[in-house]
Formats: sequence, structure tokens, C-alpha cells
Amino acid sequence: MILQDQVQLPVNKEAVFQALNDTEILKASFPGCEELVKHSDTELEATVVVKFGPVKASFSSDVVLDPSQGPDKFSLTGSGDAGIAGFAKGGANVDLTEQDGGTLLSYEVNIDIGGKLAQVGGRLIEGTSKKLAKKFFANFEEALLNRHA
Repeated sequence: MILQDQVQLPVNKEAVFQALNDTEILKASFPGCEELVKHSDTELEATVVVKFGPVKASFSSDVVLDPSQGPDKFSLTGSGDAGIAGFAKGGANVDLTEQDGGTLLSYEVNIDIGGKLAQVGGRLIEGTSKKLAKKFFANFEEALLNRHA
């Protein structure tokens, strides 16, 4: 499944790029994130709890950040195991463009879900994923503005 959207943020591109690489901001932004541990500048480990309809899953995830094209682009990949509930893997590509005195953040997220989670139905998975993405960026903007207030 692929999700795409754009978010206008009222801070400059460099500040947005730095926030995308800040584990405190990322932890505050991910809905259901219980733990986020930084192993290196590009490797993170996360525990995230997500509910897809009747199935609640706690994912133990490895995340790899790729800031090499910053501050114009940012990407990450990850995979998570939720035991008998299933697994999720995917990635996100983010483009940052100076616009209207702030930054236009455009993203494309690719998610693959398997196991019991995949059995709850594509529409439910897609709806929940869209809701989580919107919540992430709302939380991200709030954390970003608090940092730059």
C-alpha cells in the first residue's frame, strides 16, 4: 500500500530536516511509540503499539534513516515484528521544498503488512494507516513548533 500527501510547515527547510533526524521529536511524533532508541546516527530501534480494528499489535522495529540527500530529501526504511499478530515493513521518502515562508513537506510511504494483521481487511488497514500518517505529521508539526518557539 502506498500513501502520499503534503504538509505545509511554518519553519525553514533546514529546521524540518534536523527535526526528521531528532529522536526526541520522532518519538513524540509516532502514534503509539513506547520506546525509541538511537544506536547510531542512522539506526534506531522502536517499540510501537498499533491497533488495526480488533487486532492490537506491539511491533519491535528496526529503523534505518538516510539523511544523505539532506536538507532537500530524507528517507527511512523499517521493519517490525509483532509476533503472532504479524509483521510490517516499508519506508518513507520525504521531499522538502521552501515555500510560502516555510517548508512544503511531501511524502510517499510504502507499507507491506502480513500475518494476522493482513487478514483484518485492506480497507481497514489503509484507513488506519492514513489516520496514523496524518497523526504523525500533526504531532511532528507540534513538536517542531515547540522546539522553535
